[in-house]
Amino acid sequence: MPTDPPFDHLKVTIDRGPDANGAQTEFEVPAYDNQTVLDVVSWIQQNADPTLSYRFACRVGMCGSCAMMVGGVPRWTCRTHISKVLDGNAVTIGPLRNLPVIKDLAVDMDPFFDKWVAAEGVHHGALTRDDPIAPINETAPARVEANAGIECINCSVCYAACDTVSGNPDYLGPAALQRAWTLLNDAKDDGRVAILDAISGTGGCHNCHSMGSCTIYCPNDLDPMSAIAGLKRETAKSFFNTSFFKKDR
Repeated sequence: MPTDPPFDHLKVTIDRGPDANGAQTEFEVPAYDNQTVLDVVSWIQQNADPTLSYRFACRVGMCGSCAMMVGGVPRWTCRTHISKVLDGNAVTIGPLRNLPVIKDLAVDMDPFFDKWVAAEGVHHGALTRDDPIAPINETAPARVEANAGIECINCSVCYAACDTVSGNPDYLGPAALQRAWTLLNDAKDDGRVAILDAISGTGGCHNCHSMGSCTIYCPNDLDPMSAIAGLKRETAKSFFNTSFFKKDR
């Protein structure tokens, strides 16, 4: 159980993001029992600065829209108790890394979702509505791999945690590549060739340095790093099989 802070007020610094030229604003926020970071941000917006912009929806860790940098770490603010992230009685909250800032704590998610599409992270159906539903063996190794990443909710925490994205804006990122791995192992998906082409080129899976920040910080305990390693193996197999076939001809 989280412990409540042993003081009456919190010193909260809001990083307004690079679009505000690095401006920071400090607030004194009352400390309450079982207070989350999102509670703190909401109190500031409701009581101290009504111009503060941020996102949230469900408040229970289902939507991922409240993700922010808290003490330099990407987190779901709705499920992060303030007592776990304080330095004394202080904390700094900012917008997610690696994404353009719209205003204050709200970032533009378009680049994140554009890369999802660029990685062919969309279902490639082979059947029509008139065809019978294909039987799926839930215990097959490929199905297990597909299920392992299926609970990604696109919160972009892994994307914000990824230093490769920071250094290489063309890199597709952990979430998009994990989705590609999920579909590659899905017996219902018919896009294997398209997926491998998309994630083996510039910005693809081989840009990953296997540092593991994506897996460490995923709030849903998913493992994008292992998914990316799987993509590396499959693209290598595809390359050598294709090269051997051409040479044999």
